[in-house]
Amino acid sequence: MRHRLLTIASCSRSRKQLSLLVSRSFSRLSSQPDRPSFGIAFDIDGVVLLGHTPVGGSPRALKRLYDDSGRLKIPFVFLTNGGGFSESKRAQDLGHLLGVNILPSQVIQGHTPFKQLVNRFENELVVAVGKGEPAAVMSGYGYKNVLSIDEYTSFFDAIDPLAPYKRWTTKPDIDQNSTTNEMAKRKIAVQTQRVQAAFVVSDSVDWSRDIQVLCDILRTGGLPGRETGKQPHLFFANDDLEYQATFPTERLGMGAFRIALEAIYNRIHPIPLAYTSYGKPNPSVYGNAETVLKNLMASSLSNLDVENITNYGNRCFKTLYMIGDNPKIDIRGARQAGDPWFSILTRTGVFKGKDNHSEFPADLVSLRPCLVHLGVRNGKWNPIATHLWMDL
Repeated sequence: MRHRLLTIASCSRSRKQLSLLVSRSFSRLSSQPDRPSFGIAFDIDGVVLLGHTPVGGSPRALKRLYDDSGRLKIPFVFLTNGGGFSESKRAQDLGHLLGVNILPSQVIQGHTPFKQLVNRFENELVVAVGKGEPAAVMSGYGYKNVLSIDEYTSFFDAIDPLAPYKRWTTKPDIDQNSTTNEMAKRKIAVQTQRVQAAFVVSDSVDWSRDIQVLCDILRTGGLPGRETGKQPHLFFANDDLEYQATFPTERLGMGAFRIALEAIYNRIHPIPLAYTSYGKPNPSVYGNAETVLKNLMASSLSNLDVENITNYGNRCFKTLYMIGDNPKIDIRGARQAGDPWFSILTRTGVFKGKDNHSEFPADLVSLRPCLVHLGVRNGKWNPIATHLWMDL
């Protein structure tokens, strides 16, 4: 496998396409401090992984961001709309698949902003929807009275009329030490306590059941089977219509589930569905990513004195690179976030076009359907130019 070295001026902020690219060689690199002038945000699905399989040479590319001792040299994060597991578990899994040490703070998932709502709903009954461990995720954030939609549904007989016809069974975790009397009391408590909020943490596994139960919760003020009431709060971790998995074409995401839920709810209820969506392309997500990258930078500069770290100020990066495969999500978000974000669009996932995307063009599009790599030479990073390696 051969490599091609492409160089772009990191200080350039124009939206021109591939005409910005000029070939250079490593001989033009000047001796620079170890402190990089940029940070990186990688999308996961379709960029570094397809399912559980690394894309191209992504493990090798990420290893270039560490020194020989395994210490992080270039601050980077995984900025994904995916989720379903805690940031610490996701970091561990990513580290195993990609062969590098990933900190939990380097993983920013679609539901990570739910941490900010804990003070509002800490002791309230809330329902968590999605694959993986949605209730455990919310409990880890500090929610003290959260039930997965699997467990919540189990307290209402026949709430899902199609359950007898399904070939799979979803059995919630039940405390084996609980007595029959305690379980009966718990059932009564759940059936008489209003749900204050529903959180769609990750992709729904059972659309028919989840849409039915959410409509029950949202129409009745949080008490399924009762009369119509004020709608509880509804939060989505992202609004992705599609995403790239191992199947050749894109799969429907949480945004599609939201559209289905909203369309049905608005047909059966006189007041339109109210909800809040997080995740990319929301500019606040990119602002949070910049803060995390700045903190990672400060940690990597622990050998410098506090005064020098302070002098870097709030804007310590000349450029922040968003590397993604979805123009409507990754690239759109970077464009809306503005300076110092620079968007790089790969053809390894959702985007497969020959040219740049017409509606949300990236600052740079990879020339082949391959992963864009960040280059390094002798542990030194050039603050004037970023070197992009591409596996051809």
